[in-house]
Order: sequence, then structure tokens, then C-alpha cells
Amino acid sequence: MAGSTTTQSRRVAFASLIGTTIEWYDFFIYGTAASLVFNKLFFPNYDPVVGALAAFASFAVGFLARPLGGVIFSHFGDRLGRKPMLIWSLMLMGVATILIGALPAYEHIGIWAPILLVTLRFAQGIGVGGEWGGAALMAVEHAPANRRGFYGAWPQVGVPAGLLLGNTTFSIVSASVTDEQFHAWGWRIPFLFSALLIVLGFFIRLSISESPVFEKVMNTKEKVRVPVLEALRSHPRTILLATGTFLGTHATFYVTSTWLVFYTTEEGLFERTTVLNANSLLSFVDIPFMILFGLLSDYLGRRRMILGGMAVMALFALPYMLLVDTGSITLYLLGGMILQLCRTSVYGPQSAYFSELFSTRLRYSGISISYQLASILGGGIAPMICTWLYASTNSPVAIAGYMAALAVISCGSAYLLTETYRTDLTDDPAARERNTADPAVSG
Repeated sequence: MAGSTTTQSRRVAFASLIGTTIEWYDFFIYGTAASLVFNKLFFPNYDPVVGALAAFASFAVGFLARPLGGVIFSHFGDRLGRKPMLIWSLMLMGVATILIGALPAYEHIGIWAPILLVTLRFAQGIGVGGEWGGAALMAVEHAPANRRGFYGAWPQVGVPAGLLLGNTTFSIVSASVTDEQFHAWGWRIPFLFSALLIVLGFFIRLSISESPVFEKVMNTKEKVRVPVLEALRSHPRTILLATGTFLGTHATFYVTSTWLVFYTTEEGLFERTTVLNANSLLSFVDIPFMILFGLLSDYLGRRRMILGGMAVMALFALPYMLLVDTGSITLYLLGGMILQLCRTSVYGPQSAYFSELFSTRLRYSGISISYQLASILGGGIAPMICTWLYASTNSPVAIAGYMAALAVISCGSAYLLTETYRTDLTDDPAARERNTADPAVSG
């Protein structure tokens, strides 16, 4: 790929990793706080189940905002460039997170507390909605053609890294203060700590160059007036199927990282600090898996990775929930690691796979719409669905059925898509047609 050296590719991949880690840290600490304290501090006038549902509903608001953020940032990202959008999304997320950390509880300002909480969560959703597409494209469009899976995996690593950082921060605070202090002010520390991270991410992102693929195409072709509408008009099937491939991965991530924190602590299976530490360890394990699967997809193909991972996940969903329900932290970790293998086989190659499905002029819009639709249908409502399913059945089997069903949908969606790992990141429809028609490529 002209215009980007190996050194530049590495620098951009590192910058994407740091930026996405900070953004996802901000986004995920809300989920942890929703699991542990928000029902008591911001929704205190309900019974425990309804309060938990209200807290998880506020968590889901961020996901409802993500498509809007994807539309806004991808519109300008496809017209003005990837780099400016990364800087603005980081600043929006950071300001919203810091303000949540300073927000008075219900007992101090009444109904304004949950209203402001939901508003700031909505702002978080807009910020992260524009983040992923820009970070993924910067890494993939700077990468050598035969290493897009590997370099594209680095911004993906920002998700477990952000969760790891968030869980570790909450775990340290939780272990350092009493329960009373944690509920009074301790939970605010991770949110306020974001101020330092945002400054770091801002200066790192200022130092990287614009995508050479974007600059080359935009200098030779007329810009699309409304890229999002054009992507929906010209690629509806691809967007729908790309969304489907990510449902199982997205849902199980938020079931394990958010809902299980609530479930295992409320049911007395684990202490709060124990499950947070366990999830931190699992997030750490995610990191090498993602890079490995991203690299393998450069040799084996993206589609094959998704098919294999989701098929195993569908079969393992019930054993996983039964392992969680034993109350053994060793079995909890064992089940979590197997589930991580399934998820990361999809998530590691995803930046490269989604990017290769769309032309450069519509790429930011196409991948953002697909990713953020999956975030609503698979991720944002998952903790609420699990809370309702468990309250209705009092059985972890229902949760396993939910995860397995979404994994089957993801597997079927990937089956209907083509392989892309040997395609070129160009707007030449003839070249794209020739590549996907090659039996060795379409797999």
C-alpha cells in the first residue's frame, strides 16, 4: 500500500490502541457502576429488581445513542477525514465521563439526578459511536495489504484493555474503602480519573497522519454528499449481514462483563472484588487472543474465523452458564476463557473484515452503521434481557439460550457473506468482483 511505511503503520496502530482503550474505559466503567451502585444512588425509590432494570436501562441509553454518533462522525469522516473525528469523539466522551463522576445523587437533587445521568450517558454513546469506525479505519487503511487483520486487531484490543483498566480501577477502589465509603464517593474516582487519560489520548492522536487510502481516493474522486444514506442505499444487504455477524459477540461480551457482575454478587456466588478481579484477568487474556486471531485471519480468512467461533459459542453457552452457577471462581475463569476464544475469533479480525466490505468513499459510514446497529440489538439491551429472563425463570438456562440463539444468527450471517481477506482497499468495483469471485478467496 503506497503512502504508509511499516513504522507509520505501527505508530498508527499504537495510537488507535491507546485512544480506543481510553474511550472504552470511559464507556465500560458506567456499566460497572450501573451493576454496583447506580440502582441505589439514582433510582432508590424502586424495589431491587426494578431498580436494577432502571440502572441497566440507563446503561442501554448509551447504546441507543451509538448509531447517532456513528452517523454524525461517519458523515464527516467520509467527507473530511478520519483523524479529526477521532479527536472530537475522544473529547466528547471524556467530558461526559468526568461530569458523571461529579453528578449529585438522587437524595441531593431529586429527579434531576437520573435525568442528568441519562443525558450524560447519551453523550457517551454519541462519542463512542464515532470512535470505533475512525480508529478501525486508521489502523486498517495504514496497514500493508497482507497484514490488515493483524494491524486492524490493535484498535480492537482497546475494548478488553479499556475493560481491564476500568475493572482494575474499580477493584482497587473497592478494596481500599469500606462499602459505605464506596457508595458515598468511592465509585466516583474511576470517572474523575478519566481526565488524565483524555489528556494523554489527545496528544497521542494529534501526532498521527491522515489515512493515505482516504487521501488518495478523495483527491481523485468527487465526495459523496450524504455518505450514510448512500451506504444504506447501495449496501443494504451487506450492512444487515455485517450487523448479524457481530450480534453474538457483542451480546455475550455485555452479559459477561456487566450482567454477570450484578448476578453473581446479588446471588452471593462471589464477592464484588472477586468477580471484578476475575473479569480483569479475562480481559487481559483477551488481548493476545485478539492479536493472534487478527493475524491468523490474514492467512485463513476473516469469514472462516467467524463461522468457527460462533458455532462453538452456540454449543458452549449452556455449559458456560452452568460453570458460572457452581460458585467456583476456578470454573468461572475456565468457562470465561473458552468463551473468550469464541468471541475474539470474531472480534480480532473484525476491523479488517468490515473495512474490506465497503468502498473507501462509504467505508466509515458502512462499518459504523453495521457495528452500532449490532451494539443496540446485541449489546445495549443484553443486561436488561438477562435481568428479565432470570427474574421470569429463575434459571441460568434461559440466559444460555439467549446467548446461543444470537451466536446462531451470527454464524448464519457470516455464511451469507463473502470472504474478503485478499481484496484490495480500492473503489474499483471490477477488482472487487474479481477477488470475491475467486473460489480460493470466497472460501
